Amino acid sequence: MSTKKQTNESEINVGEALNKTERFLQENGKTLTYVVTAIVVVIALGFGYQYLYRVPLKKEALGQMFIAEQHFRADAFDQALNGDGNTLGFLQIIDEYGSAAPKSVYFYAGICQLQLGNYNESINILKKYKSDDPILYARSLCNIGDAYASLSQNAEALSYYKRAAAQSDNIFAAQYMMKAAFIEEESGNKDAAVKLYEEIKLKYPQSMEGFEADKYISRLQQ
Repeated sequence: MSTKKQTNESEINVGEALNKTERFLQENGKTLTYVVTAIVVVIALGFGYQYLYRVPLKKEALGQMFIAEQHFRADAFDQALNGDGNTLGFLQIIDEYGSAAPKSVYFYAGICQLQLGNYNESINILKKYKSDDPILYARSLCNIGDAYASLSQNAEALSYYKRAAAQSDNIFAAQYMMKAAFIEEESGNKDAAVKLYEEIKLKYPQSMEGFEADKYISRLQQ
């Protein structure tokens, strides 16, 4: 086949393809226009929601958190949780802003409930707290354990103390392991308690709990 013939056939094929495309656009032009318009509208609405509503709402929620956090640091847990009459408390911020509020609002609110002796409420709120920070998340798990321990629900308390200790390998884990050991001891599981005390000595010898571990081991082994 000559080069000229191949060129002619290619031109014919391209021409046919163009004709088909033109016919398709003529037949479906309005539909395509509606589809493209709809896509543009959806993108514009998403952009508007995110940057004209969601972002300002998050900033507003963060601003409301400022005073509540000040009350929290001053150990004014009731005002931090429920507001002071002029500014919102953590519970009101949760109700008012929902998922736009910082995740830490659940952490603060849960600790306030714990400090005020509202243990079931503390557990429910702290279980909603999620964080990529292993130290803060471990602390929230420990606080759930504290709430369960205050309700004399030792099995649940032990579970959360162990989860807190396993969350990150740092000196704070010694505190959580010590609390777990106390629960084991209180529940009559002396061997399990001794094992935990010995693990604290081995892993965190420079911690306060590491220094005190021998005292508790000696008492249990007498």
